[in-house]
Amino acid sequence: MPWMGIQDLWTFVIAVLVFLALPGPGTFTLLTATGRGGVRGGYTALFGLLLGDQILMWLAVAGVAALLKANPVVFHAVQYLGAAYLVWVGIGLLRPAPASGETGGVRLQPGHYFRQAVLISLLNPKAIIFYMAFLPLFIDPLGHQGVLTFASMATLIFVLSLAYCSVLIGVGNLLRRRIIQHPRVGVILKRVAGIFLIGFGVRLGLSG
Repeated sequence: MPWMGIQDLWTFVIAVLVFLALPGPGTFTLLTATGRGGVRGGYTALFGLLLGDQILMWLAVAGVAALLKANPVVFHAVQYLGAAYLVWVGIGLLRPAPASGETGGVRLQPGHYFRQAVLISLLNPKAIIFYMAFLPLFIDPLGHQGVLTFASMATLIFVLSLAYCSVLIGVGNLLRRRIIQHPRVGVILKRVAGIFLIGFGVRLGLSG
């Protein structure tokens, strides 16, 4: 029997976990925030990512995805803006740290991670298209309960994302404590994260 209009509930849960495990811009944003701002920085970025994700999900439900598909100019404008922002963030990670120490000032401004994470989520129009294609796969046509079904799916995705990313934050914080004793390793990992973000931005910008 479908639960709240969701058919194949456990398949839905597994599918969400699989997509969460695929590394993307959000993953590296989360790990970078944890590495530079500790657990507080990690969770600040996480709630930014979750907020952006929920907004995109409900925009997809509202039919914005269809609008973007019908207006390629709008879609590509948002796509290129998101790609440019990812590249900009990545370049920032490649820059040398200030002489006074890079993490001290940033750690006092957790809102920086939140705003950055929200923008990285929202400036990816393909996420709306993904939700538009993904969510209907698990909706029971006969047991569908309208907004209540979509709200249940959104809640499940939120809870699963929170749990999975909490593990990432915990691991990232453990690594951070070790990295503090070896600053050069931290610099290398920061630059690797920057390269990955630039790569995601370039891929997003070139994909059609």
